[in-house]
Amino acid sequence: MINLKHEIIIAVSKGRILEEGLILLKKLEIEISEDIKNSRKLIYPTNCEKLKLVIVRASDVPTYVANGAADFGIVGKDTLIEYGDNNIYVPLDLNISKCRMVLASLPETKPKSKIRVATKYVQCANDYFIKKKQQVDIIKLYGSMELAPILGLADFIVDLVDSGKTLQENGLVEVDSILEISARLITNKASMKTKTESIENIINGFEEII
Repeated sequence: MINLKHEIIIAVSKGRILEEGLILLKKLEIEISEDIKNSRKLIYPTNCEKLKLVIVRASDVPTYVANGAADFGIVGKDTLIEYGDNNIYVPLDLNISKCRMVLASLPETKPKSKIRVATKYVQCANDYFIKKKQQVDIIKLYGSMELAPILGLADFIVDLVDSGKTLQENGLVEVDSILEISARLITNKASMKTKTESIENIINGFEEII
């Protein structure tokens, strides 16, 4: 087990990243003693006395880490791009929760001088279309992205895909692959100075198992 001299809190986003993150932690001999699937708790002690896990929404993980409420975070690259790198250091790609960010549309959609794009990932979309020198109106949605082209809200969508099955079932096709996504280990910059030994031990532990 990792040797810790300091109290450490790791914020983990819910869902697939949490499931795969717990598997990585288990390889480090760090486990939660409770059944997390049947619990509504948000803070969990582990068998490592000085380490606790905090379970939050993906979009909140960088905020907790950047502001020092958590020392580490495990969160997707897509979320980090949307948040920015303020007060956060990203030491490792954990190679879990892999997927892709893609541009998709209905098959008959034709290019135009200015297009409407629906997405949850505004920064990622803007970065992509700036590189393409494409004029675009971004429409922010929080879910069910595939509906936007079907109902005429947008010409295209920018969204995460794993197998692409959801796109197919809703009659959409992938136009371009924008970005490969996986979960990253992030840490608070101040924690690296005040809890250096413990922070380095955790980073080194993750590095060895991946």
